[in-house]
Amino acid sequence: MNAKQPVQRRRLKYAATINDEALGEETDADYELQYVDIGNVDSSGAIHEIAPYRFADAPSRARRRVRDGDVIISCVRTYLQAIAPIQSPPDNLIVSTGFAVVRPRAGVLDPAFGKYALREPRFLAEVEMRSVGVSYPAINASDLADIAVHLPPSSQQPAIADYLDRETARLDALVVAKERVLGLLAEKRRALITRAVTRGLDPRAPLRDSGISWLGEIPAHWKTERAKWLFSERDERSTLGEETLLSLRMERGLVPHNEVSEKQTCPDELVGYKRTSTGEVVVNRMRAAIGLIAVTPQAGVVSPDYAVFIPSTGADVRYYVYLFTTELLGAVFRSVSTGMGTGSSGFLRLYSESFQELWLPYPPLAEQRRIVDFIARETGKLAEMRAAIERTISLIKERRAALIAAAVAGHVDVGADA
Repeated sequence: MNAKQPVQRRRLKYAATINDEALGEETDADYELQYVDIGNVDSSGAIHEIAPYRFADAPSRARRRVRDGDVIISCVRTYLQAIAPIQSPPDNLIVSTGFAVVRPRAGVLDPAFGKYALREPRFLAEVEMRSVGVSYPAINASDLADIAVHLPPSSQQPAIADYLDRETARLDALVVAKERVLGLLAEKRRALITRAVTRGLDPRAPLRDSGISWLGEIPAHWKTERAKWLFSERDERSTLGEETLLSLRMERGLVPHNEVSEKQTCPDELVGYKRTSTGEVVVNRMRAAIGLIAVTPQAGVVSPDYAVFIPSTGADVRYYVYLFTTELLGAVFRSVSTGMGTGSSGFLRLYSESFQELWLPYPPLAEQRRIVDFIARETGKLAEMRAAIERTISLIKERRAALIAAAVAGHVDVGADA
């Protein structure tokens, strides 16, 4: 294609139809459908975990029919860019009404090209700009149809799509390889921490049976103690609600609530919340099994449903939080949690009494501190490696977006003239 050839920009409604077909309410209750919700589409355009339903049991939003060559675009939480091409779908594939189903017009928009035209950065930016709402931004189908897309001559669109298929596949493979390395780094981090907190730092140290079924052997000079001798529960409540509200986050630990939530709090709402001070352990009792446990970095208050523990003088709180957030302890916490249901969908709670009855390893305090320093140093190195890889992934994705932008606008010679 000659890079100097002009490429038109026309509003989407002239290049495609939107939401042509839907399941009617008269559909047979036993009709079996395959359903795609917004959460099943990732930002790279892949569809995951298609769910089977009888029509009578399906979510009320399971109504949009799709055909081969369609492109589905999420009209809610548009910043997630949940956009995916539909290729060779089963006849009973149905998507959420939260999607706009874009169907290319024959002779105007080639389906293979369309999946890139609707992922071009300028188009995506316009979608976000026209979205309404703060925490749940959304765009309606008519506003979406009014956004312009690049439209090279229809005879050239397949060549552009073929070029982008090849080049984006190469870049996507690089991302997959880098993400695999990230997975290995995460696995190495978990193994490093687990070994350090359960076996110590000296691989030559003689071992003995700990007498704790989940723990196995520990260095011979280590002791074991019940958690209740290492941690005492604190249950002091705020009377004025003027303290800083702290929230537990998986990657960040305990952080001020106003830094991670758009919903601001007022003092009246925080009366009765649990007070906590620097150096204490805060446990989300509903999610302790997945590691929502952290050291308090500053004085404040936490949810009344959290548990707050004060460490004894012989317990380095950092060592024990490393221990508590291992998969090993996650399994232990899950086994002693009680409540309704099972798994992630249940309401299992790690009650303080159950936690404090657990037997735990108890290395000498100086050794606990050496273990903490070792973990901090080694995981810091892994974090630097992770950050470098994540920057590389970001650059590859930027290159992918720029390539799509240039190709759909006709600025790349794709090696085929009309």
